[in-house]
Amino acid sequence: MTKEYIAHVKPSGEKQSVEEHLNEVGQISSLLAEKIGVPDAGRIIGLLHDFGKYSEDFQNYIGSATGLINADESAFVDFDGLKGKIDHSTAGAQWIWEYCQKWGKHGQLVGQILAICIASHHSGMIDCLNLEGENTFIKRMQKSDEKSYKKECIDNANPQYLKSIENLVGEDLIKSVVRQLQKLLQNPNFSHSPTIQSFNMGFWTRFLFSCLIDADRIDSADFECPDNKEQRNMKPVDWSVPVNRLECFMNDFKICKPIDKLRHDISSACKERAKDPKGVYTLTVPTGGGKTYTSLRFALHHAQKHKLDRIIYIIPYTSIIEQNADSLRKAIEAEDDKRPWILENHSNLEPVQQTWHSKLVSENWDAPVIMTTMVQFLETLFSGGTRSVRRMHQLANAVLIFDEIQTLPINCIHLFSNAINFLTQYCKTTAILCTATQPLLNKLKSPEQGQLILSKNSELIPDVPDLFNNLKRVEIKNNVRPDGWTKEEIAKLAIDEFKEKTSCLIIVNTKIWAQELFHGLKSQVDTNALFHLSTNLCPEHRKKILSKVRKRLERNLPVLCISTQLIEAGVDVDFSSVIRFLAGLDSIAQAAGRCNRNGLIKKGIVYIVNPIEEKIDLLKDIKIGRDKAQRVLDENFNDILSPQAMDQYFKYYFYDRAIEMSYPLPREVMKGINDNLLNLLSNNPNNIGASKMTNSHLLKQSFMLAGKVFKSIDTPSHAIIVQYNDESRGLVAELGRVAKEFDVKRYRKLLKQAQKYSVNVFPNIWQRLLDDNAVHEIQPGEAIYYLDEQYYSDDFGLSDKPCSAMTNAIF
Repeated sequence: MTKEYIAHVKPSGEKQSVEEHLNEVGQISSLLAEKIGVPDAGRIIGLLHDFGKYSEDFQNYIGSATGLINADESAFVDFDGLKGKIDHSTAGAQWIWEYCQKWGKHGQLVGQILAICIASHHSGMIDCLNLEGENTFIKRMQKSDEKSYKKECIDNANPQYLKSIENLVGEDLIKSVVRQLQKLLQNPNFSHSPTIQSFNMGFWTRFLFSCLIDADRIDSADFECPDNKEQRNMKPVDWSVPVNRLECFMNDFKICKPIDKLRHDISSACKERAKDPKGVYTLTVPTGGGKTYTSLRFALHHAQKHKLDRIIYIIPYTSIIEQNADSLRKAIEAEDDKRPWILENHSNLEPVQQTWHSKLVSENWDAPVIMTTMVQFLETLFSGGTRSVRRMHQLANAVLIFDEIQTLPINCIHLFSNAINFLTQYCKTTAILCTATQPLLNKLKSPEQGQLILSKNSELIPDVPDLFNNLKRVEIKNNVRPDGWTKEEIAKLAIDEFKEKTSCLIIVNTKIWAQELFHGLKSQVDTNALFHLSTNLCPEHRKKILSKVRKRLERNLPVLCISTQLIEAGVDVDFSSVIRFLAGLDSIAQAAGRCNRNGLIKKGIVYIVNPIEEKIDLLKDIKIGRDKAQRVLDENFNDILSPQAMDQYFKYYFYDRAIEMSYPLPREVMKGINDNLLNLLSNNPNNIGASKMTNSHLLKQSFMLAGKVFKSIDTPSHAIIVQYNDESRGLVAELGRVAKEFDVKRYRKLLKQAQKYSVNVFPNIWQRLLDDNAVHEIQPGEAIYYLDEQYYSDDFGLSDKPCSAMTNAIF
C-alpha cells in the first residue's frame, strides 16, 4: 500500500495530501503568473514549494501535531518543540536550482529566481548576500541533504509527479522567463542605470513570489473553509454595471452655484481622457474640486476601455477611507448586489508575526474596487515576511488612484517611483496622482536612482492655473510673528473668529496642542459647539464627531473644532474661518480646502500662525516643511496657493532632502556602512560580497534585510482595539471566543468590523500601556490586542494613563 503524505489536516480530521496541495497551488500560481507572461514559472514554483513535506520528519511532526499519530507510537514526536524547525522549503529550491544548471548562465539566473521564491515562502524573501557579504543564497542551495531532505523527498514522491515537473522545466521555460526579463530591462523608457536595472530584476522576482504566496494562502484557506471559493472574484469584471450606475448618479447632481459647474466640467474633462493609453497621469485639482468622483469616473471608464482587473484607491490616512468608501458605495453599489464592489483594507490589526489564523483571514485584494492606505500599499511593495506581499500581483492590470500624493513619505520617493514605473511600463497598469499640491516626482535631483515616467499629456485637467483662479474661495493671511503666538493669543483669535463667523477650525501640528487648546476653550465655548479630533480617536468615534460637525455646519449652528492634520486629507467639511499652525505649504493648501469649501460665502479666511512653544523637533517632515513654507511666504507670491508657488516650495523641499529619498539606513543597522534600502534592493554596490561574485549575472539583493528594516512610516505602530461603545465591547468578547473555536469565516468578519474600533500607537505609548497592563490579547498567541476601557476617554480617545487620572490643562 502506498504511503499517504499529508500537507494539512482540518480539526475534523479531514486530510489534504502533499500532492493535492502542490498541484492546486501550482494551478493557481500559474494563473496569477500569467500577468507577467510566465504561467509555467508560476506552476513550477507552486509544484515545488512544499516538496520538503515528503520527508519522514515532517510527516511525523504533522501526524503528531494533529493526532494522526498517537503518543504511544514510535513515530510520535514532541511537535511543540519542532514547530517551524523542520525545513520543508529548501528541498524544492535545491531541486530547481540544480536542474536549471544545464542551461548555462540563463539557466542559473532563472533557477535562482525560482529557487528564491520557493525557499522564501515561509520566511519572506531570502537574502542573496547578507550584511557580512556572505553569499547566503548559494549557502542555502548547498545545505546538506540531511537537513534539506531533498534526496529523501525524491525517493518518497510519486514518480508521475516527479516526471511532470521534469517535463515542465525545459528550455521553453527558461526562454519564457528570459524573454520577459529582457522585455523589462530593454524598455526604452527606463533608465539603464545599474541601480534601476537591478531593482527591476529584483522587483520582478518579488512579483513572481507574490503569485506563489497568494496561491499557497488561497489553497490553504479554501481547504479550511471550502465556502471561500464562492467568494472569489475569478471572472473578468463587468465594468458596465458600475459605469452605468455612476453616470446615473452624476446626472442627478444639480448645478445650483458656480462651484457646481466647475466640478461638473472637471469631471467631464476626465471622462473624456479615460480613453487615453495606460500610463501615469496627474489630476491637479484645488481642494473642493470633486476629486473623489472625478477620479472614480476616469478609473471606471478607463478600466472598461482597457479591460482592467481592478481599481485601487490609495489614501494617506485611515481617517478618510470610510468617508470616501461611503461616497463610492452610494454611486456604484446596490442592495441586491451578490458581492460588494468595494473592499476596505486599511487596518494594522493583522499582526506582523503571523499566526495560522491571520494567514487564513488576511485579505488578498481580489475585489473590483479596493480602498486602502499608503502604508498598506508600500508594505505590499517593500515589507518583509509574507503577509503583505501576497497582494502585489493584484497591482498589475489595474488603475491605481493615489489621493493626496504629496503625503508620500520622503524616504520612499525613489523606491515608489521605480515601483510605479515597473507597474505602468511593464504590468499594464495606470496610475493617477491626485492632489491640489502636485509634488515634482518626475523632476528629482538624482534621476539615476529613479523618478516617475509620466505619460504624454499627463495632466488630465486642460488649464490648471485657470482652474485654480476660478476655484479660489479663500484669502490666506500670513500672521507669522518673529516671537510667535502664545496659547492665550491663539485662543482669543479662535474665539473672535468663532463669534463673528459662527464656525472656526483650528489645525495644529501635535496632539498635545490639540488637547491643551480644547481644555483651554472648554470654559469659554458651549460644549455642544466644541469638538476635538485626533488619531487617538478610533475611526468610529471620529466618524460620529464629524457627523455632528457637518450637521451643525449645514444648519449654520456654531462650531469650533480643534484638530490635528488628519482633517486636511479630503475630509469634507466647510468652515467659514480656519487657523492653521505654520507647516508645509501643501498642508496649508489642504487646510484652506476646509474653508469656504462650497463657496457659500464671498471669501473665507485662513490665518497662518506660529505657536511660541511647539515641540516638533522629532517631527522632521513637519519641521522641514514649516521652514520651506516660511521661505516661500517671504518671497511674496501674489497667490501663495498657486501652482507656481507650490512648485517653488517642492523644489526647496525636495532639493534639501534629496539624500533621504533612497531610504537611508542607520549606520548601526548596517554595521557602520553608509547605505540605503534602494541599494539593498538593487545591485548592492556597498556590499563587500557583490564585487567578489564570479557569477555576476545572478541577483545580489539583500531582500530579507531590506524587508526587516523597511517601515512605511518612520516609527512603526501597534494597532489596538478600543472599547468605545457597546458594539466594540461585544466585538472584543466575540473575537476572543471565535479565535478559541477557530471559526475562520466568523473570525475574518469580526476583524473587518473591528477595524473601525482600532487605534494605532507608537512604540513609546505601546510600552507604557504594556507596563500598566492596559492592553490584552484577545486570545493567547493571536497577537490581536484590546485596550482597558479606563484608558479611553470621550474627549481625547486613547490615553497612556487612566482617563480619571488626566489633569486638565489651563491657560
